[in-house]
Amino acid sequence: MVAHALTELLSEGVRGRHVLVRSDLNVPLDGSTVTDDGRVRASLPVIQKLADAGARVLVAAHLGRPKGAPEPKYSLKPAADRLAGLAPFKVTLAADTAGPSASELAAGLQDGEVLVLENVRFDPRETSKDDAERSAFADELAALTGDNGAYVDDAFGAVHRKHASVYDIATKLPSYQGDLVKAEVDVLQRLTTKPERPFVVVLGGSKVSDKLAVIENLIGKADYLLVGGGMVFTFLAAQGHKVGASLLEADQLDTVRGYLARAKEAGSEFVLPTDIVVAEKFAADAAHETVAADAIEASSFGAAGLGLDIGPASGADFAGYITKAKTVFWNGPMGVFEFDAFAAGTRAVAAALTEATANGALTVVGGGDSAAAVRTLGFEDGQFGHISTGGGASLEYLEGKELPGLTVLDR
Repeated sequence: MVAHALTELLSEGVRGRHVLVRSDLNVPLDGSTVTDDGRVRASLPVIQKLADAGARVLVAAHLGRPKGAPEPKYSLKPAADRLAGLAPFKVTLAADTAGPSASELAAGLQDGEVLVLENVRFDPRETSKDDAERSAFADELAALTGDNGAYVDDAFGAVHRKHASVYDIATKLPSYQGDLVKAEVDVLQRLTTKPERPFVVVLGGSKVSDKLAVIENLIGKADYLLVGGGMVFTFLAAQGHKVGASLLEADQLDTVRGYLARAKEAGSEFVLPTDIVVAEKFAADAAHETVAADAIEASSFGAAGLGLDIGPASGADFAGYITKAKTVFWNGPMGVFEFDAFAAGTRAVAAALTEATANGALTVVGGGDSAAAVRTLGFEDGQFGHISTGGGASLEYLEGKELPGLTVLDR
């Protein structure tokens, strides 16, 4: 079977009906300030479509990793306030998830109004391994929608979790795939089934171990795998180079050597930086210099130096591969982009993606740090083909794993 689309629900008519939407409002915070509202903005269109059609919308979401009990620092209030600031409709936040406050406010909703339920992870049953516990919590969420409710999953970032508000709820109510989830699936299918070539994958971030299964699955599918960020030092070390005090996962060296050897046989090529920006310490104002990638310990800082960015020659080299590509997937910054002195590599990759987009390539920016980086560095979302909100879920899809929140919609 194929998941029912949001358009089907809207065509059935939603005026006066309660519709529970699982959204992704897991935004980064500085205290109570939302530092990147990309996920709120991405969630708004589906909520607005339903509100405009007269639905009484309930929004379920999580933020952070509370331990199954209310914690003020993980309240959805900042995200709900941001949603209210962007939306033309009334937005209210319940004081609980499916308790007295949520029940009372849900019953009082008018057509076109929106109620954000408090963080679903404040209830331990949301993430329980016990099917019966999750099912009971899903029953309570479903009860908020009354006799003619519906469920829309628009949180791709959570579909890899078998959680009550993602999986079990879809067995309780007529369920539909939100536009955000559909767009993400469509893009990921294009990446994994006959992508236009050259197909370039750019991988960064701190740890190789976070991307092992993705690399495993993309060898033989991608033409070029460009590697930067903290994970590159494990690759350099696997080639026999000394990396000073740079981030190194010694337990992954044999695995990486295996990847490097197998890529050639499978028709994929790993492209590693030829130069590295090495710093005296991990700080925004640290003394730094650019050295050859195979001479990190020859910097002024010796064995104490640590690589915090790919160098300018590598940035230009990576850009060359990206601008000539027909399909590009990027996940993970090239360096510590939060520090201006070590942001040039990430900026070079982002700029090259915008050029590739303008040339007609499919460009996909993986969620999390990559999405935060392009916004921090001043790029607009519209300059890229697709900015994922999926995070770990997108990576698991690219690993070839089955995602519970998607399969349950195909019932």
